[in-house]
Amino acid sequence: MVKIKICGITNLEDASMAVRLGAQAIGFIFAPSPRQVKPEKARDIIKEIPPFVKSVGVFVDEDPAVIREIIQFCGIDLIQFHGGESPDICGEFMPRSIKAIRIKDDLTPGSIESYRGKIRALLLDTFSEDRAGGTGRSFDWNLAIRIREMGIPIILAGGLGPHNIEDAISRVRPYAVDVNSGIEERPGKKNHKLMKEMFERIAKTRR
Repeated sequence: MVKIKICGITNLEDASMAVRLGAQAIGFIFAPSPRQVKPEKARDIIKEIPPFVKSVGVFVDEDPAVIREIIQFCGIDLIQFHGGESPDICGEFMPRSIKAIRIKDDLTPGSIESYRGKIRALLLDTFSEDRAGGTGRSFDWNLAIRIREMGIPIILAGGLGPHNIEDAISRVRPYAVDVNSGIEERPGKKNHKLMKEMFERIAKTRR
């Protein structure tokens, strides 16, 4: 059964809706972004999240000391490394580490083999020259299928929303999906109608 992470959370209303609809994880972006959230705000939201819903902190090439400070302050469960972090950096934070890989057409599965054992999962997102994430665009899912066959759990991201989530899950069969811009009214504010529609469509894939 595919797991669901709702990322780019900036307010309790959206976090609560994600939890009510069945999200297993919610993501907080601490890197510069239109969806960036202050640690104080993230901590306040996390305090209201029920147990067994994971909080995920998203960082981009951040100083490891700063990461440790933020995750302890906020009570973050998992760390999503969304920059150029090395396998060794990811390994320092095991078993909390997830590594985002921004997919290019020329990416080969072998190029990510060095992360094996250093991370809990790979998050596959769309490559962009000017953004670390939140592009709203998907990539060639055939590459995701090839990477999944390496045996590392994959979290599929990149341009997912109600319009394509069923197709993405049925084709790629990821461990989890990560959804952000595809269910927004604007950066940092979720559209609850779109959220509900997406969860309903995901439910169809589980029947």
